[in-house]
Amino acid sequence: MLSEIDDTLWHQIPTTFDHVGTSDPRFFDRYWFAFTDPSGRASGQFTLGVYSNMDVVDAGVVVAHQGRQHNVRASRSLRPRFDAACGPLAVELRRPLWEFGLTIAPGPQAVHGQLMWTGTLPVEEEVPHFERVRGRVAQEYQRFNQVGTVSGELVIEGVEVPVERWWACRDHSWGVRPSMGIPEPVTGPVAPSERSGSLFAFLFFATDTVAGHVQIAERASGRTYLTGLLREVAAGPGAPDLVVADAELSLRLVEGTRRMRWAMLALTLDDGRSVELEADALGPSIAMTGLGYSGGWDDGRGLGVWRGADVVEHDTWDVSHPVDVVVDGGRIAQPVHRIQPVHVVSRGAGYDGSGTGSLTMIASGHLPRYGLGA
Repeated sequence: MLSEIDDTLWHQIPTTFDHVGTSDPRFFDRYWFAFTDPSGRASGQFTLGVYSNMDVVDAGVVVAHQGRQHNVRASRSLRPRFDAACGPLAVELRRPLWEFGLTIAPGPQAVHGQLMWTGTLPVEEEVPHFERVRGRVAQEYQRFNQVGTVSGELVIEGVEVPVERWWACRDHSWGVRPSMGIPEPVTGPVAPSERSGSLFAFLFFATDTVAGHVQIAERASGRTYLTGLLREVAAGPGAPDLVVADAELSLRLVEGTRRMRWAMLALTLDDGRSVELEADALGPSIAMTGLGYSGGWDDGRGLGVWRGADVVEHDTWDVSHPVDVVVDGGRIAQPVHRIQPVHVVSRGAGYDGSGTGSLTMIASGHLPRYGLGA
């Protein structure tokens, strides 16, 4: 099927743009934006993804304010409408790799507004992600990251909240990831709990002196993935990247939980210098199920699932507790996937400074290195 984007010169395979180069139903292409008031007063996230082989576009926004998280989730049929809009949510690419308009149209939900996301440093590519499980490609995707600012206005439960150069970050990822659109196939026995622990830590940040990202994945047996790149805030165009060659993570958790209240990333750069990044929790962590991640949506089936030609959900949750989330009807949920706004202090290598960040920290199963049992 031909569409307007077929009249560009950027085809990658010998077919129209409504096809992708794999038949894997999990193929996705997605924007993710986050923003935080450095005072800790409010934070939010906005995401929009396309799943070509599922014929789905879905989107979500969450805004946490005064201990309450306001959620909007939308899903529609992709074809024949190839644009970055879904329900009341839309992303306008105003300047590629630098500037986006984010729209939350008014409606029955508790939040709406218009935001401008602007990059402050160039985008940063991650090390490609690739994993096989018993010979099957479990994931094969690419992602790039960027820090920036957000300005505009939000209306939260009828109250106008000015957004004036809040700290922000974003990523753009595409390829094949687990549990997108379809359940993962069972291809063998589940590993015993003492060997099945996993940890994922992903810090975006910017201080007065340095900014960037660091991402770590571990299993109980050890490190499985590391990527990281920093940039000097005051450096001009063409300044060398500061590649993270190694990173050690230390955690202090809220007692009796797996939610972080403090984290330290001790980095070794590829030139041998050391940088420490200390992160303290800033306001409530966002429950990613509100965006549709990790089994979100009322049907519990998560991202990329065909739900109909035009579906919108909205709700408001109490996220004032570090673990328990009070959802509709007073039911208490404990979602594992949370993203914590953080205050960040950088030290070492001449990069002493302070600023703001976003830390994803998911720890499950047996992780003896962090004192966590199965």
